[in-house]
Amino acid sequence: MQRLRIAFLTKNFDTKGGGAERYAVALAEQLCERHDVHVFSQAVGTVLPGINYHPVRWSVRRPRWINQFLFAYATWRMTRQGYDVVHSHENLWHGQVQTLHVLPMRHTLLRDKLGLQRFWKLLGIFSSPRLLAHLGLERSRFQQDGRAYAAVSETLRTIVAQTYKGSERAMHVIPPGIARVAGAASGQERLAARAALGLPLQGRCFLLVGNDLRKKGLACVIQALAVLSDSSAFVAVVGHAGQRAAWEALARDLGVGPQLHFLGMREDVSVAYIAADILVHPTLEDTYAMVVLEAMSHALPVIVSQSAYCGISAELTHGVNALLLQDPHDARALAQAIFQLTGSPDLQQRLAQSGVEFATLRTWSRVAQQHERLYADLQRTTA
Repeated sequence: MQRLRIAFLTKNFDTKGGGAERYAVALAEQLCERHDVHVFSQAVGTVLPGINYHPVRWSVRRPRWINQFLFAYATWRMTRQGYDVVHSHENLWHGQVQTLHVLPMRHTLLRDKLGLQRFWKLLGIFSSPRLLAHLGLERSRFQQDGRAYAAVSETLRTIVAQTYKGSERAMHVIPPGIARVAGAASGQERLAARAALGLPLQGRCFLLVGNDLRKKGLACVIQALAVLSDSSAFVAVVGHAGQRAAWEALARDLGVGPQLHFLGMREDVSVAYIAADILVHPTLEDTYAMVVLEAMSHALPVIVSQSAYCGISAELTHGVNALLLQDPHDARALAQAIFQLTGSPDLQQRLAQSGVEFATLRTWSRVAQQHERLYADLQRTTA
């Protein structure tokens, strides 16, 4: 493929961000090996060699909807000429390639709203400049011809297609990837990782990774830990520890306070995967869940919400490469899954091996190749 000049649009270019930010960083890192990649961002927390950075000076912290318009307008002006592909990871009106990371706001706001509930919700929307602004940007995002959409999961693709009729014609599914398959850690490596993180050296470690801990199901994990009644087991939490005091209070009330450990945000989560025995991910909403894929690449057995709550689970099979939770609110079901897994070394080994095989087929280099084919198709249709 010919060398392209690609503009990447993302407000925050940082591996410490959420899944969308880490997706953008990993993809840009792969593409810059064969193309000229230019990142337009308001904040850069990760600097990679071979990438050209263009700071977007127009920004305000609050209100966020005004900042979204500022970013959209500034990047539109900065990328109108000189680029073969403009690739947006944000809710913007411009960009030939649009990577879709989150559920459409229109779907989220009106989901399950009928009758009087729907009326009051619509009334709230029309009286909110913030919601109108975001919905207006979203509508313009899906009303232009000649662009391609890359949803991070089949679940997200289906919801977007149902929400914005006609978008399915330009819709593709390109899930996230992993940098490499690390494989299983040795016992010595696990002890060293725990020591480096300040975790107990003995006992089973259940790992939860995420920035929105409520949405990722931390309450369910703490409750499940209490149900297990195993004082040697503990939970390690990686991510932004918002409302940490409230989580610690919940753990104390349930008698498992000393068993909850917050590790903060980490640029490299691999040491946490090495330290853990199981990844627990009873998420309430994830369009994909990169952390599940990353854990599998480290040969960690995973317990994760079923596909109605988590995009990656549509690709998984219960008991083959993961244990799937039917209801991520059900702490007893999570405790039972943990008990089932910890009580069966054969099941642990089977899930770990199948997880590695699953992850091996989903590398960032393959993700980059899928995008290159998408770029090539766009180049042909606009030539």
